[in-house]
Amino acid sequence: MGEESEVERHDPQDYARRPPRAVVGSHRIEEEMFGKVFDGKIVRRIWTFVQPYKRQVYLSVAAVLTFTAMQLIIPLIIRHAIDKGMAPGGSSSALIWSVVAFLAAILVNYWASYKQEILVGGVAEHVLFDIRKAMFFHLQHVALSFMDKTEVGRLMSRLQGDVNSMQEFLETSVLSVGDIALLFGIVAVMLSMDFKLGLLTLCVLPVLFVVRLFWLPLARKSFMAAHETNSVAAGALAEVIHGVRAVQSMDRQSVNFVLYDDKAKANLFAHLRAARYAQVMVPIVDSLTGVAMALVVVVGGARVLNQALDVGVLVAFLFYIQRFFDPIRSLTLQYSVMQRAMASGQRLTEVLDVPLEIRDAPDAKVLPPTMDGSVEFRDVVFGYNPKHPVLKNVNFKVNPGETVALVGPTGSGKSSCMSLIHRFYEVQGGAVLVGGYDVRSLTQESLGRQIAMVLQEPFLFTGTIFENIRYNKGDATKDQVIEAAKAVGAHDFIMKMDKGYETVLGERGGNLSLGQRQLLSFARALVADAKILVLDEATANIDSYTEMLIQKALVKLLENRTGLVIAHRLATIREADRIIVLQNGELVETGNHDELMRNNKLYARLYNLNYASFDDIPEDVVEEATSSST
Repeated sequence: MGEESEVERHDPQDYARRPPRAVVGSHRIEEEMFGKVFDGKIVRRIWTFVQPYKRQVYLSVAAVLTFTAMQLIIPLIIRHAIDKGMAPGGSSSALIWSVVAFLAAILVNYWASYKQEILVGGVAEHVLFDIRKAMFFHLQHVALSFMDKTEVGRLMSRLQGDVNSMQEFLETSVLSVGDIALLFGIVAVMLSMDFKLGLLTLCVLPVLFVVRLFWLPLARKSFMAAHETNSVAAGALAEVIHGVRAVQSMDRQSVNFVLYDDKAKANLFAHLRAARYAQVMVPIVDSLTGVAMALVVVVGGARVLNQALDVGVLVAFLFYIQRFFDPIRSLTLQYSVMQRAMASGQRLTEVLDVPLEIRDAPDAKVLPPTMDGSVEFRDVVFGYNPKHPVLKNVNFKVNPGETVALVGPTGSGKSSCMSLIHRFYEVQGGAVLVGGYDVRSLTQESLGRQIAMVLQEPFLFTGTIFENIRYNKGDATKDQVIEAAKAVGAHDFIMKMDKGYETVLGERGGNLSLGQRQLLSFARALVADAKILVLDEATANIDSYTEMLIQKALVKLLENRTGLVIAHRLATIREADRIIVLQNGELVETGNHDELMRNNKLYARLYNLNYASFDDIPEDVVEEATSSST
């Protein structure tokens, strides 16, 4: 025996049963969120996308049925030519008319085939475009709580791989109508030509039905498994690509390769199993075709010799038998396409059905540009898991034009407060007010126009520096962009680049330093010209020189604006009008820097932790100041 192949040495079931050696991704989360793969309602959901093109669909069905009719007519024309034109005593005119009819049928057949291909292909492309557009739009509006729990790789698998699977289904579904019509049409014609010979031909079908009865559930299961392992592998791959710096810095390449290898092999074996089930019916159908033709040739030939059957009828039967099993073979292959499409359609519609937890109220108001810019928290209770609140009855108010800093140990709820101001999440109790309006009573678009955010990790998009700075205000002019860049100290380094403001940035601004990316984020916030500026650890990861530039930029940014600042470097918020201190989700202190230092409570201890040596601080002070870190 030869050496076993890699596939043969490994039992696919081992990979299906093997527990993961490490968790990579949100596989279990997705299963809980998205549920079962197959759903009989999928076709009706997909039809909502097809409906705008139903005229083209009906025309394509008409073309397919015309094509099918020609497939039924051509053997009858051949029979007529043999029996009426070529048989002894036949008529030459009958033969000529048969040739003319045959040529006409071929031309109609060509036209119908061409039209259905063009129409079906066009409809499929338009429907897929609409599905992609709907998914893209929906994913931009889903709550961040959904994004927190779902891998980018899994969503990309749905947006790309599953949409492509739908394309194959849409292009073959209309053809299935023709296959079914051809199947029943052939049965009707054969039985009408010679009932006994027709029944003899159909006697092989029970064998096929018994085989399919056992084949269908196994095939369905294998197609579902192939789709699921696709997503798992894609999610693991996306995670490693996004975290490649951490992977290399911790020398995790070999470990991650083993983890990914497990998922890739599970995906390989799932697809091999699905391919086997998809193809196993083809040789069975081919064998049954041969059996049926042999029966017709033996029995029909004997009847022709006994002059009990016309030669034309026997020839027509042979044509029909060949065509009879073609739609069965085609429908068998299309079943696998349909199953992949059902699984893909389920996954696509489930993404489209992810509830929009943050919705505009039916009577939502537009936040007026003249609003005063105040921010107020009234007895706010909030938790990412409602059972474990992060904020507990928090009350404070930021007056118009005031700069307020939020400080506290890690996990005290500072960033959660910032997220609630923009209504990224919904509070479980109390209310967040902006400009005197409950954020739940405002349209999200108008709220977003009045709040500019600069985060710890600046996110720049692929495009020019000019496009990135005016990202939040697409109608900003070149002069406004340059003025904003000068104000925050970014103009000089921009002009040193090859194409200045037209320099194209790499993915996430990878060709800039972190400090440069942060300065562009500040310029973007300034161009947005919002009444409220939120800075969430915006100076956490930058050098002292860039921090000095940003401190100067802040003076410009905060002019006539309400500012909310989070900073672990407490020196950056010393000049804030007011400082709010949070601990364990509760407000424990408030006042300016000097007042809080005189109080000698948590803020003073945090400040001392920032600027004193740990050796000089009593151990109990360190423990108290960091006790709420989670």
